[in-house]
Amino acid sequence: MTTTPSEINAAAIKNGPTEKHTPMMQQYLRIKADYPTMLVFYRMGDFYELFHDDAEKAARILGITLTARGASNGNPIKMCGIPFHSLDPYLAKLVKLGESCAICEQIGDPATSKGPVERKVMRVVTPGTLTDADLLPEKAERPLLAVCMISQRKVVTTGLAWLSLASGGLKLMEFSGDSRTVGLRLRQELERIAPAEILRGDGAELFDDDGTAHTQRVPDWHFDVVGGHKALLDQLGVATLTGFGADGLGAAFGAAGALLRYAQSTQGRGLQHVRSLSTETENEFIGLDAATRRNLELTETIRGQESPTLFSLLDHCRTAMGSRLLRHWLHHARRDQNVARARHAAIAALAQSDAAGALSATLAEVPDIERITTRIALLSARPRDLASLRDGLRQLPALRRSVQHAFTEGEESLLATIHAALATPAISLDLLERAVAPEPAAMVRDGGVFARGFDAELDELRGLSENAGQFLVDLETRERARTGIANLRVEYNKVHGFYIEVTHGQTDKVPDDYRRRQTLKNAERYITPELKVFEDKALSAQDKALVREKILYDQLLADLAPHIGTLQTISQGLAQLDTLTALTTHALQHNWCAPQLVGEPCLVICEGRHPVVEKQIERFIANDCKFNDERRLLLITGPNMGGKSTFMRQVALITLLAYIGSYVPATSATIGPIDRIFTRIGATDDLAGGRSTFMVEMTESAAILNGATAQSLVLMDEVGRGTSTFDGLALAWAIARHLIDASRSFTLFATHYFELTQLPESHPSAANVHLSAVEHKDSIVFLHAVQPGPASQSYGLQVAQLAGVPQAVIKAARKHLARLESQALDSTPQLDLFALPCVEPDDDATTPPGPHDASNDALHEALRDALAAIDPDALTPREALEQLYQLKRLAAP
Repeated sequence: MTTTPSEINAAAIKNGPTEKHTPMMQQYLRIKADYPTMLVFYRMGDFYELFHDDAEKAARILGITLTARGASNGNPIKMCGIPFHSLDPYLAKLVKLGESCAICEQIGDPATSKGPVERKVMRVVTPGTLTDADLLPEKAERPLLAVCMISQRKVVTTGLAWLSLASGGLKLMEFSGDSRTVGLRLRQELERIAPAEILRGDGAELFDDDGTAHTQRVPDWHFDVVGGHKALLDQLGVATLTGFGADGLGAAFGAAGALLRYAQSTQGRGLQHVRSLSTETENEFIGLDAATRRNLELTETIRGQESPTLFSLLDHCRTAMGSRLLRHWLHHARRDQNVARARHAAIAALAQSDAAGALSATLAEVPDIERITTRIALLSARPRDLASLRDGLRQLPALRRSVQHAFTEGEESLLATIHAALATPAISLDLLERAVAPEPAAMVRDGGVFARGFDAELDELRGLSENAGQFLVDLETRERARTGIANLRVEYNKVHGFYIEVTHGQTDKVPDDYRRRQTLKNAERYITPELKVFEDKALSAQDKALVREKILYDQLLADLAPHIGTLQTISQGLAQLDTLTALTTHALQHNWCAPQLVGEPCLVICEGRHPVVEKQIERFIANDCKFNDERRLLLITGPNMGGKSTFMRQVALITLLAYIGSYVPATSATIGPIDRIFTRIGATDDLAGGRSTFMVEMTESAAILNGATAQSLVLMDEVGRGTSTFDGLALAWAIARHLIDASRSFTLFATHYFELTQLPESHPSAANVHLSAVEHKDSIVFLHAVQPGPASQSYGLQVAQLAGVPQAVIKAARKHLARLESQALDSTPQLDLFALPCVEPDDDATTPPGPHDASNDALHEALRDALAAIDPDALTPREALEQLYQLKRLAAP
């Protein structure tokens, strides 16, 4: 039976290398055995090479040539490779696809190695442990998360620990319940945290992997609670976790232990930048489930695009740190109103002091100090990182002066806290200014990293290398004068090094200290003690200079290590300042107002606007929204395309903006406590999950009904439309009543079921509003204005006509509608779906009308009712115009 390369590889990894493999391949297989699930990039001179299954997989994913190197058991060893200097782009592609890679470097000296050069895996790159600037998205975090689940008597306790390795932020959370409750909660938290990589135990039955994050299985014993607690104490350098509010979090400690072990193993060293810990609770943030994040288009459109979204609109940040913090705020609005009030006050102060412009200009000169600090801690910072850090720290005094103008000295405010955080770290800045060249090389191996005057030995080595030519000219001049040999030459070649050449006719003038090095046909070549000393220095000066720079660079990173905490404080202050400046700039440019957050239940918005839509159209119609303890559900009716969904979304976005600490697009806004925002807007088939549109709709509705409270904001758009008319109407009615009676949430309930508009008659906390429109001839004009009362019609046929439905189809629809309404046993037509029709003669009718035309009686009755309902003195001009068109439509033959 033929043995495949895959079987050879698997056997070698399992049993160890055999004598049939070359020493180099034996070394590779030993290394691969430690990283069986990862792609091993094996350094071979100027290339990284991959073998066996790794080669096949990498060649397929990266689109590179698959070839072979040697053979094993008579089978060619599959191989592919990439140049070492091109590694990062390939790594970025692999990591984006969820692959993990082990980078194996040559650490031995090829000149002294008798066998294969010694190699070692120097770093492991996984989706959740990225720190390289080239691999990370600039404006988003890529956290690593571990899940630990402990079951006791049908109660499941779930602990989460997640770490953004690029910033050093470590967080814990724990919750308990039955398996179903915990499963739902876990999925919600994973949607909120959005990890790039999830660690789970080998035997853990966690959740269905939806493919949004790479799942890594690790041994169950890594989740030991006691070991995890000790790992946290050691990592933070403390004797107790009480000060972090993390006492008694068993399962979360287990998750933290597995997380820290995995992160340290990928970096090959300790995580000295992970110095703080925070715990999160269920009641800390305003709840936003995946459907709500998607429907509100916070950071991604419904189609999956990056813009136009709320984030793309607000992101005037000048630093990547600020952009990441803004994104975090949008997804993690705190329920604590004091947090938002402090930010509102900071925006007001920045606007009043006119400091935003100067701050924005200065912040543009600041690099990503947060991630540079992490790379310093992990000893992976590059020379230009340090140069950027130096230049960024130089901006701190100017930033502090601008901030100082915006607050009164001695007051306790957010800006005062930021001002204190931006204190210039004199020691580290001085060290960077003295050490790093103005424009250093990209890599330490290229040399030219350190400034002149920082190290005397390095300056001497550089001098020897750079000034060799001048030294030889000076030596030649001196030797000619000393010996009297006019044609004496001082030269160099790679074979013999430096030498003094004298023609045979002048050899009698050669001094005693000259030593013959080489005899030529017409000349002799000599060396002197002075030239020999210079040769020894000059020939090795460049190599020695590079070695010296590497030593100095390692020492520089070590000297910066004690300042990591200070640099992290500075980066956090800069991120907050940048985000607040961006929000201030946007508020000033677009006439946004400061919202008022209050303790009593209410949500009152005057002339609110949708922040994103108003930038996409020429003229946006502002609308009011009013909720209080006695008015908790608004039934919204009106035509399709009339603006119902936009109105509902803008109310939710204004509420969310107020709680992240931003100003809002409205004339005024007063908002009470909010714990969650739910949306049920639009739905599509989940074909992969085997769920129809209606099933998706009902699943989202169930989540709302089970989770909404009296402090929740609920958006329900056309519930029940995915099934039959009567089933849908019954469901919509029951859902609306539950939200009114049981949940008592602030609810915007858009519907095309006209029957629901009767709810306020039996439920005083409900009210009808509608989006207005008027019909002119055969066209419709959407007014987009929210007005009290139910809509009279939904203009379904007119909207269909606008959509391009052929005129013949529209005409046929009108005729069929007339038949349906004349034949209906129920005398109440669904006015929400269609206008009262213009009764047109049926060309196909064969039965002549009788002596008494019932349709004329119905028409006269409708006209009398319509006229009786009109109070001319109470109508606005626009309402009067709408009523006039309605009467004309009724009277049309």
